[in-house]
Amino acid sequence: MDAAGLRRAQSAAGTLPTADRVFASPSVRCRETAAGLGLEAVPLPDVAGWAVGRWQGRNLEEVTAAEPEAVAAWLTDPGCAPHGGESLLELCDRVGGWLDAVAGEAGRVIAVVEPEAVRAAAVRALGVTAEAFWRIDVPPLTALEFSGRASRWNLRAGRPLGDAE
Repeated sequence: MDAAGLRRAQSAAGTLPTADRVFASPSVRCRETAAGLGLEAVPLPDVAGWAVGRWQGRNLEEVTAAEPEAVAAWLTDPGCAPHGGESLLELCDRVGGWLDAVAGEAGRVIAVVEPEAVRAAAVRALGVTAEAFWRIDVPPLTALEFSGRASRWNLRAGRPLGDAE
């Protein structure tokens, strides 16, 4: 995380409700964001970012230039993983499985995660198909709040943390 991102996280410290458990994706940026927010988060692989195999660390333009057919398949087939990592379905199942497990536990949970994990959780919570994943935008330092009642999730989206807009 760069200095500006850290300042934004620090300015948002204290704006989150108290939680019984706090988790973070094991990535450096999520752990640093959690620390900047003043949270002592436990790294949790279940909420890690998308494992995109050999495409890891490359941007979409680079991958598209090198493998246009593979990218086209990946963007249209949720079961496709031409990069050798997780398919979209696998990502949604992994993150959704964690969300389902949390639903059975009492208390508030905060998870500082990558945007794709937020999108995967939203797909599960809303009960929509994996294709909806591509239509969910997640700005940096925003809260997506899930609440559950009667075996279903409710979703509140897009609350900026601190002055992160």
